[in-house]
Amino acid sequence: MNAIELDQIGKVFVPDLSGAPFHALAGINLCIAEGEVVGLLGPNGSGKTTLLKIILGLLAPTAGICRVFGRPGNCPEVRCSVGYLPEAPEFYPYLTGVELVRFFAQLAGLAGAIREERIGEAIARVGMERASARRVGTYSRGMKQRIGLAQALVTNPRLVILDEPTANLDLEGAADIGEIIRGIRARGGTVLLSSHQLEQVEDLCTRVLFLNRGRLAGSGTMDEFAQPDRENTLFVASLTEADQAELRAWLACRGARLRTGAVGRRGRLKRAYLAAVRGGRSDEA
Repeated sequence: MNAIELDQIGKVFVPDLSGAPFHALAGINLCIAEGEVVGLLGPNGSGKTTLLKIILGLLAPTAGICRVFGRPGNCPEVRCSVGYLPEAPEFYPYLTGVELVRFFAQLAGLAGAIREERIGEAIARVGMERASARRVGTYSRGMKQRIGLAQALVTNPRLVILDEPTANLDLEGAADIGEIIRGIRARGGTVLLSSHQLEQVEDLCTRVLFLNRGRLAGSGTMDEFAQPDRENTLFVASLTEADQAELRAWLACRGARLRTGAVGRRGRLKRAYLAAVRGGRSDEA
């Protein structure tokens, strides 16, 4: 079964009676199978968050159909099988961390001993046991990110949607979230990850989608990005600036050029992303 199916999704915002309509999304067709970890890449304003909110049932599309596990995304039963961490989570500041996670667990229908067990597990998974009795208003941005992830995971959802999950985290916190995402995939769950961090996407995702100006501008699997470039690659330990200049001149006479730096899957993903958001051209040197 597909976790997410989008058929010709469009979204138009009209700011006010005199404002011009803004087409945030247009003609989005997409299928994400269960068990995938899919990265959603795009520049600011490309429509990523709007797309996520439509999948979550928080926004109604202007056109098209959205299905999550074969049912409308705004169906209550579907919502209980989806966990969501927004980009900049802001929660009730006077609740403690454990009270916050309990609140969202209750919204999802969990009760009794199973609810308390899931709350403890979720808080432990994000490393917030020691701070769970403190009020959320005293948390740092990174701690809010962690407790936000706990509320997203408390129901053991089949689909987890993460919008910039490591935006406020240090290196250790980002690594912890990476392990959590791998654990979700290992148990058969699905993850849709919106991020600006290509390294994170490369390490965690099985497939990548490029969104630009409200349209899907390209896609590819990480296996495809792992394929060698169709160009000759010469590896040298180091070259002085004078040697590089001489080599560049030699190559230029033969219609070629020297590309310096490490060349690998990350480089190919970066070039593909830049080509997608620049309308098919890449200025990457």
